[in-house]
Amino acid sequence: MTSVDQLRGISLTQLRYFIRVAERESMTRAAEDLFVAQSAVSSAVAHLEKELGVQLFIRRHAKGLILTPAGRELLLRARQILTALAESLESIAGDARALWGALHVVCFSPLAPFYLPSILTGLKLEHPGLELLVSEAVAGEVGEYLESGRAEVALTYDLALADGIEREVLAEIRPYVALPAGHRLADAPSVHLRDLVEEDMILVDLPYSRDYFIGVFTARGLAPKIQYRSGSYETVRAMVAQHHGYSLLHQRPATDTTYGGGRVVAVPLADDVEPLRVVVAHLGSLRLSRRARAFTDRCRVVVTDVNPG
Repeated sequence: MTSVDQLRGISLTQLRYFIRVAERESMTRAAEDLFVAQSAVSSAVAHLEKELGVQLFIRRHAKGLILTPAGRELLLRARQILTALAESLESIAGDARALWGALHVVCFSPLAPFYLPSILTGLKLEHPGLELLVSEAVAGEVGEYLESGRAEVALTYDLALADGIEREVLAEIRPYVALPAGHRLADAPSVHLRDLVEEDMILVDLPYSRDYFIGVFTARGLAPKIQYRSGSYETVRAMVAQHHGYSLLHQRPATDTTYGGGRVVAVPLADDVEPLRVVVAHLGSLRLSRRARAFTDRCRVVVTDVNPG
């Protein structure tokens, strides 16, 4: 087994280069990001592999690099090391230095346009030295980002998250019925699912989301007539606005107008349907960095502002 003394040749720079290669899945792109020669990056990775006695990447011809299990473990630990060092330096500097450095976050794609712009604005004002690196993913992928160490914290629905991931519920959101303007039920105070089953439905076709929406019907012995499917939230709204069917949605834009110029009317759902929970999540085995806590605090404010009560 490799001893600590034998690992004295590993530097923080090598770990930083390794992290960027893992993120970019390419030596070339990592070198471009870091403004160093590709040979410096490849040498750093080769040195790490030699010192640790493991292979960190699988090289795929013309398809980039993917982490081995050992590589995924090192990515997680390397980020912990660099985060701990940054926090120690911040603590020593005290108030003389603001919160600074990179924070990797992942956001569930349909939530991103509703919350991320305000989160970024607030963080930029409060912590101008904080560099937020955002990835977007669908349900199922969000947990993988956290478990692999590619992201420290996530803003997402509480969907497909493993038991080892801790969540803080920021809001519970019930679905509404999206109808085209002029629909026979557009002016109704609320709509039951049974009033919709004979009409065409436009389904939000994303992993886990599709199961949720279909399950809303099947739990009541109903079967929706799915006419069209789309993984794009705005495509679904545009289809509804053009009278191709109705949909069930959660997030409501500030405007009812779609990209195509049509209007979508949001009508409350009369049925008592299980809400989706907007959560901020992180790997339970890790202590959140100050940067991640700042992000969490800002998420709490923004999500509450968008969904009061």
